[in-house]
Amino acid sequence: MRNRVPNVVFKTRVRNEALGGPNPFEWKDLSSDEIFKGKNVVVFSLPGAFTPTCSTSHLPRYEELYEDFKAQGVDAVVCISVNDAFVMYQWGKSQNATNVFLLPDGNGEFTRKMGMLVDKQNLGFGLRSWRYSMYVEDGEIKQLFAEKGFEDNCPTDPFEVSDADTMLNYLKSR
Repeated sequence: MRNRVPNVVFKTRVRNEALGGPNPFEWKDLSSDEIFKGKNVVVFSLPGAFTPTCSTSHLPRYEELYEDFKAQGVDAVVCISVNDAFVMYQWGKSQNATNVFLLPDGNGEFTRKMGMLVDKQNLGFGLRSWRYSMYVEDGEIKQLFAEKGFEDNCPTDPFEVSDADTMLNYLKSR
């Protein structure tokens, strides 16, 4: 297991009302340091926005338990997916996600450097993230929960240990 999060630059979109119009967003590069340096962060990664398990269970439960994570000293809860910023924004809107920060890893660089990039051609997805969660303190990975069965074109979508309750139980047991 890696002991530190990869140093990458994420391509994100942020709202800028000064732009006006129906699409008041601009590009903003966000570095790993800006996300993790000096912070306690819970990260969970999933195969894709708008997919069934990700939309019905994975993201909603982290969103629901957000205040419980904060009570454990967590500064941010971040969802990473190999999707672009536009897809992540629309997925967040459709999920009414207001607490979890949806972080696009559009090129899969962070996911690849984490060793979690898998081929999901069998589903027509291409390269995506394996499902996992981790607790990070100041850029150092303190705990990683990766689903079993890591393999390209996995015929199933394991979801046993990267869930919000497993992470919260870990944080409470420290």
